[in-house]
Amino acid sequence: MEERFYGPKKKPEILHIDHVGIAVKDLKAAIAFYENVIGIKCTAIEEVAEQKVRVAFLPSGDAEVELLESTDPEGPIAKFIAKNGEGIQHVAYRVDDLEAKLEELKKAGVPLIDQKPRRGAGGADIAFLHPKGTFGHLVELCQRPGKLK
Repeated sequence: MEERFYGPKKKPEILHIDHVGIAVKDLKAAIAFYENVIGIKCTAIEEVAEQKVRVAFLPSGDAEVELLESTDPEGPIAKFIAKNGEGIQHVAYRVDDLEAKLEELKKAGVPLIDQKPRRGAGGADIAFLHPKGTFGHLVELCQRPGKLK
């Protein structure tokens, strides 16, 4: 098919920062701090068994803070805290086409943790990029069904 009929394929876009994931030892204490001191209210808590984590959602504008508490001493958040202490574990960017963005990054030689999207907290499809290719920090890409803003 000729491009003139269908136009060039749209390049996948990063829309904005979706959330910042913060690893914490005590979810209840962290929520109390964010609500009572920072002033951001927790709107939901969800357990993602596959990732061995409990997540508290604290929206702020177009983005949110996700507080992450491990549900397993061998889970990724527990291992992160053991190695680095509590703190920012990842930054997530919302994309308009996660599969296409992963393909673009793969072709560019960016090391991926997830080759294909998987289900994450809050109903998002997610994929992580390896810190070896992102200047030492964990990057998550996410696509939320029905939400392009």
